Amino acid sequence: MTPFRVLFVCTGNTCRSAMAEAIARHIAQDRGLTDVEFGSAGTAAWEGAPASDGALLVCLERQTDLSGHEARLVTPELLERYDLVLAMGPHHVERLETLGARGKAQLITAYASRGTSDRPIGDPFGGELELYRETFDELDRELRRVLDRIAAERTPGVS
Repeated sequence: MTPFRVLFVCTGNTCRSAMAEAIARHIAQDRGLTDVEFGSAGTAAWEGAPASDGALLVCLERQTDLSGHEARLVTPELLERYDLVLAMGPHHVERLETLGARGKAQLITAYASRGTSDRPIGDPFGGELELYRETFDELDRELRRVLDRIAAERTPGVS
């Protein structure tokens, strides 16, 4: 089976989308979902920048490795390689659509809730460590629902 590729997008690709990629990998590994691949990028990323200190520390607390993360800028060419693009805020979705992701870019909360929520994921950048913890926990909850949906839609006869 061809891998299903999911890209997470925020602004700088140093906090939310970086954490989302790492958390999703962790959840998928725990569930044995070997046919789903993850990446992340930012609409205004500084290529090669590391994850923010807050994101690194909170992920370390939660046994999720972000140490090798390098930010990358979202481009039309990058978007072509992904089946689903999940954004943290509505302005990210708008930018992704202008770059060619129309039809495959959605808010992470909208996808996770099958359209019953369109709440953005707040940006912890520059905030206290507790804000990063709250963001991690929110992403973890939403990503469990995202992977539930992906697994159900990729299993024949289940929806």
